[in-house]
Amino acid sequence: MAKQAIGLLETRGLACLVVGVDAMLKSANVELVGPMKQVGSGLCNAAVSGDVAAVKAAIDAGAAAAGAAGEVVSAHVIARPDEAIDGVLPKEPARAPRK
Repeated sequence: MAKQAIGLLETRGLACLVVGVDAMLKSANVELVGPMKQVGSGLCNAAVSGDVAAVKAAIDAGAAAAGAAGEVVSAHVIARPDEAIDGVLPKEPARAPRK
């Protein structure tokens, strides 16, 4: 089944992003899409996926928590994203095979 929604949270500074991601994952049934990423100039972002209502609730909670801890640059929800969006989302790093 395709992702129903993608939520993006961008902050200035890693500490407030961690606070925001923690609030997002605790507030709704969403999962983190790949690792949190540092963009540059202090900007950091994270993406979550799930159903539209859960992602909206998670982004609202995450933006509020991150805003209390630092600066939120952007918080956005994309409902029913096209499958091509998977090409630009962060992915889990490949793990070495077990010996």
